[in-house]
Amino acid sequence: MAKKQFKAESKRLLDLMVNSIYTHKEIFLRELISNASDAEDKLAYKSLTDDSVTVKRKDLKITIVPDKEGRLLTVSDNGVGMSKEDLESNLGTIARSGSGQFKAGLAEDDKAADKIDVIGQFGVGFYSAFMVADHVTVISRAWGSEEAWMWQSDGADGYTVTPCEKEAPGTDVIMHIKANAEGEDYDQYLETHKLQDLIKKYSDYIRYPITMEVEDYRMKDKPEDAPEDYKPEWETVKEWKTLNSMVPLWQRQKSKVKPEEYNAFYKEKFSDWQDPLAVIHTSAEGTVTYKAMLYIPEKTPYDFYTREYQKGLQLYSSGVLIMDKCADLLPDHFRFVKGVVDSADFSLNISREVLQHTRQLKVIASALEKKIKNELLKLQKEDREKYETFWTAFGTQLKYGVVSDYGQHKEILQDLLLFWSSKEGANTTLAAYKDRMPEDQPFCYYACGESVEKIARLPQVERILDRGYEILYCTEDVDDFVMKGLGEIDGKQFKSVTEEDALPQTEEEKKAAEEKAEAGKPVLEAVKEALGDQVKEVRVSAILKSGACCLSADGPISIEMEKYMSKVEGGQPMKADRVLELNADSAPFAALKRAVDAGDKELVAKYAKLLYAQALLLAGLPLEDPAEYTGLVCSLMI
Repeated sequence: MAKKQFKAESKRLLDLMVNSIYTHKEIFLRELISNASDAEDKLAYKSLTDDSVTVKRKDLKITIVPDKEGRLLTVSDNGVGMSKEDLESNLGTIARSGSGQFKAGLAEDDKAADKIDVIGQFGVGFYSAFMVADHVTVISRAWGSEEAWMWQSDGADGYTVTPCEKEAPGTDVIMHIKANAEGEDYDQYLETHKLQDLIKKYSDYIRYPITMEVEDYRMKDKPEDAPEDYKPEWETVKEWKTLNSMVPLWQRQKSKVKPEEYNAFYKEKFSDWQDPLAVIHTSAEGTVTYKAMLYIPEKTPYDFYTREYQKGLQLYSSGVLIMDKCADLLPDHFRFVKGVVDSADFSLNISREVLQHTRQLKVIASALEKKIKNELLKLQKEDREKYETFWTAFGTQLKYGVVSDYGQHKEILQDLLLFWSSKEGANTTLAAYKDRMPEDQPFCYYACGESVEKIARLPQVERILDRGYEILYCTEDVDDFVMKGLGEIDGKQFKSVTEEDALPQTEEEKKAAEEKAEAGKPVLEAVKEALGDQVKEVRVSAILKSGACCLSADGPISIEMEKYMSKVEGGQPMKADRVLELNADSAPFAALKRAVDAGDKELVAKYAKLLYAQALLLAGLPLEDPAEYTGLVCSLMI
């Protein structure tokens, strides 16, 4: 029989199919199973609308048969089947989707809308078979017909359609698998374990049983005359198994899903050995319809803060896996969330491997972001111990979220932040801190350092605490950026205890400070001369109480910012304009004054360098010359 030519530019299109459209060759099995599922759905629809069709949904199934010797792989269904005309129009015309047309007609039938949801839409999935096969045979018999037809093709050269025999309605897609080539292992598509993996990965939630004969091991029956020292014997058997779960957990009602089922799903799908901290099971209908099941892990993944870590949710469309990690459904600040989203409303590309950026996508992403935040807030209020566990694992990520994208996420994240409270001796929320503030407290105070213990001993902290004001202790490098990014909370500005105006002064205090600064001017000038360009300024401190000295910064770059940027790989060098603050009421200041009054420049220089080194150490900065500092300290012992 003469071959018929494909309609459309078949050679170009098939070449595009095989080499360009699909990223991974293994996708072919997902596409063929989805087509088989659509055929089952069409027959199920017939049973709803045609009394002559007596088939029951429970009798419908998809069968996979690998034949290693013959290099054949068969995907069969007992669905609606195809007539000669169907084969001509659906397989002879590339990019004509029979399922797409069926779906369009289905939309008008309210009776079946909630029961039937076919997968196909582009009419190209079938041709993905040619990525792994050099010859494809389709044997099909339409429901209600006694005739069967065979469609055959080697690819772009065309196809033939001839009559054949088939016992029952349905369709068999028989692929002759290509021989292995350099860098291409086609044999794997004939291995039952590989086929099981692909079905589990892509088609686990196809709603009809996917069956295949697989090898299994079982214990032999113990012989009646077995001796006392009989050891169990095992044998290899072949048996037909259903390989897919069919009903996804997220499609079930929340009230009917047990916690252990949620946990088991999470561990299996996302390779975690611990139960998640929280589960978000949600759905929406209307303009955009979707179902989602999200998990908040208990521990930080080992690679979470590396470039190798990939965020994203598993994306399903009508139960078929489209993307393993859809990054666009999660904002970076919630990149730790695992889970799945299933929607038939997603706009997919022709390979159904890539999501198109549409309004639907943005709507779902925004809704999920709010759901995640609300779940975390609920955890914070109702189970503080669990939330503290979460904060230990992912608090840093939320802080980075505050400062990223020029602070545009701070409004959604600030309620989730925790900082150590000087008053509570425990982590506190910003809202709780604000509620505890005395009426006369001018700012929301924070102090940065390596640890709570070290911050508590900072000289700048003393006078703030003496006023009865609470301080937030910030122990992470990013914290200073976070506070500056937040700016304020409910109209109260955040203020570092190291800033000169941390404690607003009365007129009397200002006058007294000015008098001290004027009286100590010769000392300040002498210290500045001794230190040179190491500091921008030396001044009398308005914040110190008993401490002799401290380091602050003049300008937009703080000491903490300088420390942070020095640790960032590839970061731009950043240095604060350092200011050495001296306590005019301290004994070291008095010693400096005596040296200045005596005209002993050498002793002034020694004292200045000692105080500057001490200020560096208190600020958590490295000494510029540790050997010199050691020598200066030792000289005091002589």
